[in-house]
Amino acid sequence: MRNIKLVIQYDGSNYHGWQIQPGCTTIQQVLQERISKITGEEVSVISAGRTDAGVHALAQVASFKTASTLHCDTIRDALNALLPWNIRITEACNADAAFHPRYDAKGKVYFYIIANMRIISPFLYNYAWRIPQRLDFDEMCSASIPLQGTHDFTSFRGSGCGAKNPEKTIFHCSMEKIDVMDFMTAGVRGDFLKLRVEGNGFLRHMVRNIAGTIIEVGKGRLRSEAILELLNARDRRLAGPTAPASGLFLDRVNY
Repeated sequence: MRNIKLVIQYDGSNYHGWQIQPGCTTIQQVLQERISKITGEEVSVISAGRTDAGVHALAQVASFKTASTLHCDTIRDALNALLPWNIRITEACNADAAFHPRYDAKGKVYFYIIANMRIISPFLYNYAWRIPQRLDFDEMCSASIPLQGTHDFTSFRGSGCGAKNPEKTIFHCSMEKIDVMDFMTAGVRGDFLKLRVEGNGFLRHMVRNIAGTIIEVGKGRLRSEAILELLNARDRRLAGPTAPASGLFLDRVNY
């Protein structure tokens, strides 16, 4: 059996996340159905991470086992011909039989886009969280720093999380100002903020809960110094709200 590695981009707006769920359209379900049409086999597609409903990916990594002798480029092209427009296979290649997208990953990089303005372009509506109130960028930057390092992230853990260990290591967490979002050949101007988080693993809704908490700091509802207190409290009720899924992107998976 061959082990085929895929790199996938998707717009998650119309999907109930990665993982197959009864009665819902998911990325995993759509991929498995299309692969089965190409190979004539029932396949199981394993990903590096189970993105939530509405979350997007620029370079999700997945794999599946097959007895098919089709060339990897043929598999990629055939999948793109059958998949809906909002899912694209950017790479397909043979991987070692033991390769596992999740267990072999050294870390993942996510970013979250905030549109800090009253009016947001319709072309960016599905890809950012609109916050019309003025945000204190410097305080938000200060709030991101204590999240770096190894911590128990129970305070940022979504309900229903199945992870056995809430301790994760954040290698990098930062805020960035962006004045122009490139779109097609035009730049959409505005006041955008980008939260970037890189870590060895993430709990359910963890990045979205971090984003929601940092927004609370930007609004002045929470002190930046309180981030360490939140981590030590290990109490989800004390942190900020869960940010909408639309602004979250899986940027890449590191191996």
